[in-house]
Amino acid sequence: MLRTPHWASASLLAAAITLAGCGDDTEVTGQTAAPQTSAAQPGEPAQTAANVDEAAAEAVVAHYADLALAAFSDAHQMGLLLQEAIDNLLAEPTEATLLAAREAWISARVPYMQTEVFRFGNPVVDDWEGQVNAWPLDEGLIDYVAEDYDHALGNPGATANIIANRQIQIGEEQIDVSELTGELLASLNELAGSEANVTTGYHAIEFLLWGQDLNGTGPGAGERPATDYVVGDGCTGGNCDRRRTYLKVVTDLLIDDLAEMVGQWQPDVDDNYRASLIAEPADNGLRKVLFGMGSLSLGELAGERMKVALEANSTEDEHDCFSDNTHNAHFYNGRGIRNVYLGEYQRVDGSVLTGASLSSLVAAADPAVDAQIRSDLETTEARLQALVDSAEDGQAFDQLIAPENTEGHALIREAIAALVAQTASIERAAGSLGINDLNPDTAEHTF
Repeated sequence: MLRTPHWASASLLAAAITLAGCGDDTEVTGQTAAPQTSAAQPGEPAQTAANVDEAAAEAVVAHYADLALAAFSDAHQMGLLLQEAIDNLLAEPTEATLLAAREAWISARVPYMQTEVFRFGNPVVDDWEGQVNAWPLDEGLIDYVAEDYDHALGNPGATANIIANRQIQIGEEQIDVSELTGELLASLNELAGSEANVTTGYHAIEFLLWGQDLNGTGPGAGERPATDYVVGDGCTGGNCDRRRTYLKVVTDLLIDDLAEMVGQWQPDVDDNYRASLIAEPADNGLRKVLFGMGSLSLGELAGERMKVALEANSTEDEHDCFSDNTHNAHFYNGRGIRNVYLGEYQRVDGSVLTGASLSSLVAAADPAVDAQIRSDLETTEARLQALVDSAEDGQAFDQLIAPENTEGHALIREAIAALVAQTASIERAAGSLGINDLNPDTAEHTF
């Protein structure tokens, strides 16, 4: 499929790249210290990979691949429903069809956010992710925006407005954007080297469905009218024909990308990623599984997705910022980590996939470590659920990060602290299996 360099990748055991707007490494109060590399405690026997039953470890890695296949397949299935809803919107642009498309987008995020635990440690996912879920984006590259909108400093594409123009000028370069195709849009990601230039994926679609959220840290999401997609008389926002084409093309590209990733996890295929993962020694597979859990938990979710926005009081740094769906994005990221450890995943049809789990492997090596990580996973889910409950009660994530909202800050800090503690337990679990140098990605944050 079409692929462009992405800006938020972290290779296995590599140092992460700090997102724009991350700020300094000021410690967030009320949080535990960042976990250090696990090691045997005085008086405890050192654990080695040889202590783990090879067949049991292989079964866990194989089931991990089954979980990935199920989650990505569900993301593709829900993506198809999103595509159908967008087709209905374009066929008959009304507030009802726009609302249905927005609801389909939110539903599509549920399985996708549970796939992100497979990103870290698996290069095939990490290299693919940037075209699918890159954020935050300078939406002025795509469509009309408020004159005073907040964009990345020095970004030459911040107000290029592809939809309104058939040629865009980026520095000395003039780019022909007269024909909107998936190949073109993919090629414009990270235009002029700016990480904020994102033209494809879930968040480009989100912006096209909601428009800018101009409420700051007040209540309310984006309010794009359905008439932005009307053909002829009644078109608002200008360039409705090109906006319609852009939305159609970027949605179709997302579906193609999701189908590509489903293919990478299919069994009985000789040359896909699953085959290469299964062919590795089982302890390599276990390392990737645990590294993915720890890195999503610590550097990405606790750090980039929560700490950055909280410290900067920045709505531009919330994950699903146009739709105010950030609370759900965070919750299902956390659920993805839990899924992998317990070896279970509830599919969109309500069925539950179960199989060989890390939990059983860790419990056999050290029951106390397994009990602790299970407890930490429960605590984290409860803290993330509190953010969901707050949003459902009228205070979404962008309101919680308002400078004066001390109670909101406390809710987010509690979630961050739970994720940090959970990561320490993930490292202890790795140590119990003989993996004593896990080094989950911190994204250069301290906690």
